[in-house]
Amino acid sequence: MIETTGAKTTVERAETGRDRPGGLSILSWILPFLLLAGLLAAWEVGVRVTDTPSWFLPTPSEIARETVDSRSALWGHTRTTLLEVLVGFSIATLLGVLSALGIASSRTAERTIYPAIVASQAIPIIALAPILLIWFGYGLTPKVIVVVLICFFPIAVNMADGLRAVDPDAIALLRSMGANRWQVMRIVRIPTSLPYLLSGLRIAAAVSVIGAIVGEWVGASSGLGYLMTRSAAQFQTALLFSAVGISALLGITLFTIVALSERWLLPWRKDEKTARQP
Repeated sequence: MIETTGAKTTVERAETGRDRPGGLSILSWILPFLLLAGLLAAWEVGVRVTDTPSWFLPTPSEIARETVDSRSALWGHTRTTLLEVLVGFSIATLLGVLSALGIASSRTAERTIYPAIVASQAIPIIALAPILLIWFGYGLTPKVIVVVLICFFPIAVNMADGLRAVDPDAIALLRSMGANRWQVMRIVRIPTSLPYLLSGLRIAAAVSVIGAIVGEWVGASSGLGYLMTRSAAQFQTALLFSAVGISALLGITLFTIVALSERWLLPWRKDEKTARQP
């Protein structure tokens, strides 16, 4: 064993990786970008070497050029999809929270609401979208409903699990102090459920863009999904890839916003994760 006084040995520092604070964190941010750059470079070289036609598989440079050339049209379609996502995500959050509170408050409500929540996911969205189009037309409403249906399930189920994950001893203590059902909910259950709720929100944020795109595929006059179908029909493959990339970027951005919100709302969670690291 190596003896040290007042400091860790070089061997211990190398094993723990804590001799340079933040080093691993910086590396974890750089590696994904390096991997992405390598994949794009391989894609560019592979298409050029094999002389693949651009209508079949454009190079990343062609996609970037098309994105710049069509930036006005892309921005207009992106705004439409983003509006559908934000409205649908907000409604799904409200309905999911209310449903979870109902499930946690009453066994009767749980037996009534929970099957409906599960049933909402048993129906294929791609099959439901045309029906919504017939009922509500080509406007904003059917796309928002599709987003709500996709986002609602993870929010409601995760928060319901969080509301039921409370330590029974904490509830018994509050009951012994004369707390009513609402006070127990406000003081113990809701704070305990926040990490679960934010986990559900992260999942919902990641899939919300998919819901909007599916709704636009079926019938729309604008939006990234509409642009994808039109570009595919006209063999504008570079524009199609550009729309796909922007859709992915929207989903990643929304996911990141929710993740950052979790760090702000629940700062102790970050400390717990750091403490669990070897």
